[in-house]
Amino acid sequence: MGSVQSGVSQPQAYRDEHLSVDFQHQMVILDNQRMTLTRKEYDLLSLMVQHAGQIVPRDVLLLQVWGYGVEIRTRTLDVHVRRLRKKLGAYADQYIETIFGIGYRFQPFHAPRYFQPPVNQPAFAIGA
Repeated sequence: MGSVQSGVSQPQAYRDEHLSVDFQHQMVILDNQRMTLTRKEYDLLSLMVQHAGQIVPRDVLLLQVWGYGVEIRTRTLDVHVRRLRKKLGAYADQYIETIFGIGYRFQPFHAPRYFQPPVNQPAFAIGA
């Protein structure tokens, strides 16, 4: 099973020139328009945004958002990412990057496409 381990407290909000995520009020705004997201879509986007620039492994996303263990084989994550991309419209490819065979990475707007997180502080620990 995977688990998210982070010594950093949850931020209050994420903002860039197009996207705003208010974690306290669980609200997402894209280009000054409130996005209508399902609970799982919000949870998925929120988790990725909170770890912007870092690859979030599939099993961590499935565990944290759906409570699924590594033994569960499902395409629900891919379906939800596809729906999020559709709702993000023209910004979808900028914000959500697929890391084939590993997971997904949220990239802040105008971030380098291949940002590497600091080596000294891993954001995720995969363990039993």
